[in-house]
Amino acid sequence: MSILAHVGGGAGGKPPALVPAARRRSRLLPYLLLLPGGAWLTLFFAVPAVQLAATSLYDPTGSLATGYAMTWSFGNYPDALSAYWTQFGRGFLFAGIATVIAVLLGYPLAYAIARRAGRWKNLMLICVVAPMFTSFLVRTLAWKTILSENGWLVGVLRDLHLLAPDGRLLFTPVAVVLGLTYNFLPFMVLPLYASLDRLDPRLLEAASDLYASPARAFWRVTLPLSAPGLVAGTLLTFIPASGDYINARLLGTPNEYMIGNVIDSAFLVRLDYPQAAALSFLLMAAILIIVSVYVRRAGTEEVL
Repeated sequence: MSILAHVGGGAGGKPPALVPAARRRSRLLPYLLLLPGGAWLTLFFAVPAVQLAATSLYDPTGSLATGYAMTWSFGNYPDALSAYWTQFGRGFLFAGIATVIAVLLGYPLAYAIARRAGRWKNLMLICVVAPMFTSFLVRTLAWKTILSENGWLVGVLRDLHLLAPDGRLLFTPVAVVLGLTYNFLPFMVLPLYASLDRLDPRLLEAASDLYASPARAFWRVTLPLSAPGLVAGTLLTFIPASGDYINARLLGTPNEYMIGNVIDSAFLVRLDYPQAAALSFLLMAAILIIVSVYVRRAGTEEVL
């Protein structure tokens, strides 16, 4: 039998010389599949990031007219941070508040869709996703109309004496936070829905059989098992909200500008490329540190 196997070939009847070649191809296949995505990231992320890093070290006294010289000016970073630390703090504060509100609104909504919607589940998901088919700018401009002085919302709040007769919502920090929450709420709901939808209902039945109240079953079973979706949702909300500048520009005043507005102005208005690049890298570094600490403290690595 061993002689016949030797004569007939290797595994699967293939000649022995072809087996190593087939194995090499199988080992190379995953890397070949990653090649298009890797090339895309290299061309449109890694290369621009390197160029941005170089720009952040240019001579800050240069200009487009005279040109920029590479002087390895690492002082651009502390100078940029000391000049705009207020906008950094305000950006993270607004993004954090918007993320907390998105959790408070998005978790019940995701739970209702995943566990209670029944045959209306797909329709409710469409309602969550549908606003994203509209331009981000158009959605923010709609909030400018809703929060305007003559809008129905301000009128209702004044009638309920929750807002002073001369009070306003537009061009305030409240308007900026509301805009951030609305625009990024779907990014909170969808990961939460994915986690809650795959939750095994038998676990809740087991908790009930063990005399756990609905509230205790939620805290001890549902919430821990939905933690990956909660962590992913908070990251997908907090990260883009930290660098946003549209909401602050349209719904706020310069007093509500965040670091995204400063970077936008440095790149497109003041044409101060070294400072803009330094601010961009400082923002990325701060977000990476916050995300790393948060994921470590959250105790879940499933979202990574």
